[in-house]
Amino acid sequence: MDDLDQPSTLTAGERLRAAREQTGLGLDDIAAQTRIPRRHLESLENGDWAKLPAPTYTIGFARSYAGAVGLDRAEIAEQLRGEMGGQRAAASTAEVFEPADPARSMPKWLVLAAIGAVILLVLLMTFLRNRSLEEGSPVAEQGAPAASVPAPSAPPGAAPVQLAAPAGPVVLTANDEVWLRVRDGATTLKEGVLQAGQSFEVPATATAPVLSTGKPEALRISVGTADAPPVGAPSRTVSNVSLLGPDLMRGGAAAAAPAPGPAR
Repeated sequence: MDDLDQPSTLTAGERLRAAREQTGLGLDDIAAQTRIPRRHLESLENGDWAKLPAPTYTIGFARSYAGAVGLDRAEIAEQLRGEMGGQRAAASTAEVFEPADPARSMPKWLVLAAIGAVILLVLLMTFLRNRSLEEGSPVAEQGAPAASVPAPSAPPGAAPVQLAAPAGPVVLTANDEVWLRVRDGATTLKEGVLQAGQSFEVPATATAPVLSTGKPEALRISVGTADAPPVGAPSRTVSNVSLLGPDLMRGGAAAAAPAPGPAR
């Protein structure tokens, strides 16, 4: 191959073909190695400039081809410039040109799919967060004993004050967002979240309504025009608190009934 490296009467394309044949490589082998289309390699060997791209790219093809068959890249490029009629591309452009390797670039569809997946994930997370805030979650613990608040005791020596039993509807008003359940025997009258300012009136037809909640401090319970005492300590779950007017006005301790324990 030393003779092919020396200047001769052979054209640049003929020198490239001779070097390829001497190494036993076919055009398909060179095309696979350099990523140059086979038709451009054939045009390069035959000196068919009309079928080749701009001189800058053609010289870049020749440099890559020369490197693949062991010829001097710069010498082949310089000879080819002269054969193409002295058309010179900028030296810096010719030096840095190499055929692009499609395997190094990410497919466009994969980029779009990744962007779409990120957008869907953000939308899903936002939807789930909003849904959890709207629905709330029950905090009442099943089977937990009812919290009790002792009724205020009268000062020593003072005669007990007899309060007249108030009359009127029993209304539960939320001071803050609170989950509650109101049952009358086996019938559920109300179960869910009351937002701040919302109210629920116990039906007058209820015979033994009871209340369960995990946030008793967030409820104001009125009987007619009178406010009932608290039905439980703050942040303590209460269950089966009687919502009958007389029971409420006697205090949360009298109204609360313990949840049934496990059978022994």
